[in-house]
Amino acid sequence: MAIKADVQLDAKGLACPMPIVKTRKAIKDIEEGQVLEIQATDKGSKADLAAWAQSTGHQYIGTNEEGGVLYHYIRKCSDGDVAEKSFEPTISTEEILNKDGLILDVREEAEYAFGHIENAKSIPMGDLEARLDELDPEQEIYVICRTGKRSDLAAQKLAAKGFKKVYNVLPGMKDWNGPVVKETE
Repeated sequence: MAIKADVQLDAKGLACPMPIVKTRKAIKDIEEGQVLEIQATDKGSKADLAAWAQSTGHQYIGTNEEGGVLYHYIRKCSDGDVAEKSFEPTISTEEILNKDGLILDVREEAEYAFGHIENAKSIPMGDLEARLDELDPEQEIYVICRTGKRSDLAAQKLAAKGFKKVYNVLPGMKDWNGPVVKETE
């Protein structure tokens, strides 16, 4: 069954946060009630776009995959600009080295395997909801991704589920200068 979309957006070949950045720009140009189709190849875009839509008040309709391309569908649900929620508190990548809490890496498994902070726990954003029982709601949790966008959405989700000591790590692994553990060697 073909899904009718009013506007198509090509985000193939782009990694986080670019599918969200392009989606945010494209959704501003469509009318309330219209459906935006986002074509992406980044596997993390499924969780990222669903969380982004929820945080901005738009309806995440779903995703189909065909030939290695993910087709995401989002309905614009408000008229005018939607204010995105941004998670506070934040902490810098340098500051987490001196902390005793859990570093939660919400990047995809492949991203984690090619370089992560020692002792970081990997729970990809798309698996977070189903794996909340692996986390202690009383522990300090430092959520990190590649750029800070996905971790922002994950931190919002944890806080909404009752986790009290959550921090979004900025700017993320792309600017991490500390040692990394690779599981690919």
